[in-house]
Amino acid sequence: MTEIIHSILLWLTDLGYFGIALGLMIEVIPSEIVLAYGGYMISQGKITFIGAVIAGTVGGTIAQLFLYWLGYYGGRPFLEKYGRFLLIKKKQIDLSELWFNKYGPGVIFTARFVPIVRHAISIPAGIARMSFLKFTVYTTLAVLPWSIFFIYIGHQLGNNWEKFNDIAKPYIQPIIAIAVIILVIYLGYSLLKKRKAT
Repeated sequence: MTEIIHSILLWLTDLGYFGIALGLMIEVIPSEIVLAYGGYMISQGKITFIGAVIAGTVGGTIAQLFLYWLGYYGGRPFLEKYGRFLLIKKKQIDLSELWFNKYGPGVIFTARFVPIVRHAISIPAGIARMSFLKFTVYTTLAVLPWSIFFIYIGHQLGNNWEKFNDIAKPYIQPIIAIAVIILVIYLGYSLLKKRKAT
């Protein structure tokens, strides 16, 4: 792990719960690392598990709300021009917009577990003027298990928390598979509902 990331994590440690939330809000480093480090902080007795999960969920949700508002108020042209400063590529915007238009608002939950689109999916939700309440609920429900998972792994590993990637990797594929299954069920339900309405 680089010295810069280490320095940021140490700084976040001093901020406690707020540090975890802030780390996820600005996402200078991947959320998995921040959450796993939060688990390590629990093992050191500096914070509690529940407090870390709440901080992680709040921070992760606010980060996505920020992207939602960018899509809502800035639109696609703004994001194509300035998205690179937020580490969001045009490819991510294109793919997430395709997913959102194809699968509807329910994809806000399932896409959180799929690489490439999981961060950018909030943007088309904002562009499409998706209900703010619905977006927040779907996002929170997805961020919560994500936070619990990586905080738990970091806690269990303790001083070896940096190896979280090796431990988490076998579980990521099943999580993605479950997310896809939920998405398929959601699509089936949506199609059935439309047919009944016509």
